[in-house]
Amino acid sequence: MTAQPRDGTQTEQPRMTTAFAGRHVLVTGASRGIGWAVARAFAAQGAILSLCGRDANLLEQRRTALAGRHAAFVADLTDPAAAARIVELAIAAQGPLDVLVNNAGYGASQPFAKMASEHWDQMLAVNLSSVFHVTRAAIGGMLARKQGRIVNIASTAGLTGYAYVAAYVAAKHGVVGLTRALAREYASQGITVNAVCPGYVDTEMTAATIDTIVRKTGRSAEEARAELAKSNPQGRLIQPEEVADAVLWLAGDAAGSVTGQCIAIAGGEVMP
Repeated sequence: MTAQPRDGTQTEQPRMTTAFAGRHVLVTGASRGIGWAVARAFAAQGAILSLCGRDANLLEQRRTALAGRHAAFVADLTDPAAAARIVELAIAAQGPLDVLVNNAGYGASQPFAKMASEHWDQMLAVNLSSVFHVTRAAIGGMLARKQGRIVNIASTAGLTGYAYVAAYVAAKHGVVGLTRALAREYASQGITVNAVCPGYVDTEMTAATIDTIVRKTGRSAEEARAELAKSNPQGRLIQPEEVADAVLWLAGDAAGSVTGQCIAIAGGEVMP
């Protein structure tokens, strides 16, 4: 069975396997876009999921849409206490944590000379500090068991610069740096830490970017979408399922020797 994305390409639905049978996977930002694609992919391979997000109704819809014993938790992960509590609740409900996917985040633009301090603080809180808070809460259990997989969803913005999104770029560079530091710190402890760095992905966040371009430039939505797709040498937007496939590999047994890597999924736009 296939889904038909807006760019016309065919995207395969996750095939049911047992590669992650019985493994507990916590996915933040799980109700939309990349996070939802990741959750679906892990569920299709037998994982036990803890889904975390802010939209309680949508999160519950997502949980019930997945076959299996899964849990959903609502939290603002920019709050250190809330992040720690969610990890605690997830482990109590679903057992020790095997895989953490830090996906929560969003992007917004402001010209640097006019950037409000509040915008800067919010971009770092949502895109970087949330990763710190959740990972810090989860790492103790992984260390005690001498095993774990952490996959951070960064961005090509963590590998290069883009105009008008300085705060977002700084935050995603921080995620890349944190990934590499933790990979080195825990390499001998049975824990791998990696990141995937997508370009423009066909998600709600990119749709909001297109809306902003339309509003500020007067271009049509089709023209704005084509402009974003041009940044990818393949001339298209990335599909969320493509990102999910990379996350599955990094979390799986075959990638046991892969750590500290920040993999660009961008059709050749960035080659770190």
